[in-house]
Amino acid sequence: MDFALSPETQDTCQRISAFLDRHVIPLEADRANYDEGENIRLDLLAELRKKARAEDLWCLQIPKAEGGNGLPKGRTITHMAACYETMGRSIFGPVCFNSAAPDDGNLYLLNKVATAVQKEKWLQPIIRGEARSAIVMTEPHPGSGSDPAGMMKTTATKKGDTWVIKGHKWFITGAGVADHFILLARTSDDPRRGLTTFLFHKDQPGWNLVRRVPIMGPEEHGGHCELTFDGLEIKDSERLMEVGEGLKAVQIRLGVARLTHCMRWLGMAKRALEIAGSYVKERESFGIKLIDHEGVQWMLGEAAMQIETGRLLTMHAAWMIDQGHRAQKEVAMAKIAVADVLHKAIATSIQLCGARGYSKDTLLEWMYRYAPQARLVDGASEVHKMLLAKHFMSDGRDFWKWG
Repeated sequence: MDFALSPETQDTCQRISAFLDRHVIPLEADRANYDEGENIRLDLLAELRKKARAEDLWCLQIPKAEGGNGLPKGRTITHMAACYETMGRSIFGPVCFNSAAPDDGNLYLLNKVATAVQKEKWLQPIIRGEARSAIVMTEPHPGSGSDPAGMMKTTATKKGDTWVIKGHKWFITGAGVADHFILLARTSDDPRRGLTTFLFHKDQPGWNLVRRVPIMGPEEHGGHCELTFDGLEIKDSERLMEVGEGLKAVQIRLGVARLTHCMRWLGMAKRALEIAGSYVKERESFGIKLIDHEGVQWMLGEAAMQIETGRLLTMHAAWMIDQGHRAQKEVAMAKIAVADVLHKAIATSIQLCGARGYSKDTLLEWMYRYAPQARLVDGASEVHKMLLAKHFMSDGRDFWKWG
C-alpha cells in the first residue's frame, strides 16, 4: 500500500493552499459574501472559478485530454484525496475548483460511462463551468431512500423511442440551480435490473420543482429540492448505460462520491482544530495559557489522532480504487469513520473556544450545523455498518486481509 504523493500532486496541493489563502479564505469573514443558503455568493464564485481555471486548478477529477486538470489513469483517486482535503480547508473551497457535490460525482460518472455524443452534450458544459448538475434519486415515503432497488416508485415507461417519467423525488441536492439532471427511475420489476438512468435538461416540460426543502445547516448551491414528474419525455438516446443498469451507474458514482465527501470533510475537520489551536495558544485561564492545561491537550490530541485515522482509511480506499478494486468495504469504513471524525473535531473545537466558538465570530457554528448531514448523505452510517457486517460474515478472518 503506497500512499506516497507524486511531486505533481504535492505541487498541486501547495498551489491549492496558496489559492485559498489569497482568494477564498479572506471572503469567509464577511457575511455579506454569503448567499441565502449560507454558501458563497454566486457572483463571487464566478470570479473565483475564472481564477482557478487560469491557475490550472480546475476539474481535477477529469483528465486533461477531456478539459480538466486531473492526473492520468493510475493514481487519479489518491491524487484527488490529497487535493480535495486541501480544498476542504475553506468552507467555500471545493466549489471554486468544480470539485463540490453534486457536480463532482456527476462529472466522474458521465466521464466514465457516457457515450461520446452524451459527453459532448451533457458532460462538457459542466467541465467548462457553463452548467450545473444534480442527480435525482431519493423519494419521499413510501419511495426509495437507502434501498433504491427495492423501493423506487418513480417510473419510466417506454413509448416508441421515448421514455415517459412519472413520480416524486425530494432532497435533490443542487436542483435549484442545475441545468443538467441525472435521473434514476424504475423500468421493470426485476429486483436487480429494474432501474435505469436517464439524462434531462431543466427546460424540458413535464416536471416541476415544488420547493427548496428547508434544512438545519448551510446548503450547497441550489439547495435540497422536492421535484414531481408528470409526463417528462426523455429520448432513448439520452438513456445513460443500458436498460436495467441504473443501479450499476449509481454505484459507480456513489463509490467515489462517498470518498470525495470524506476528503473534503477531513479538510474541514482540520480547519476546525486549526481555529481551536490558535485560540488556546492565546487565551489564558487560571493564570496559564489554555494549551498548557493537560485536559486541553488531551482533547486536541484525541481529535488530531482521529483525523489521522480517517485520513488513512480514506487514502487506503482511494489506493484500492486506483488498483482497480471496487473497494466497497473500504469506502464504507472511511465514510462511517470520517463522518464521526467531522463531528468530533468540530464539537471539540467549539468546546475549546467556549462562547466564542458557539458564536458567529468563528466558522465553527457554521460547521457544526453542516456536520450532521455527513452521517446521512450517500447512505446513512447504519446502512454502511450493515454492509460491513455482511462482508464480515462472508469473509470471516479475510475481512482484515492485507491488500
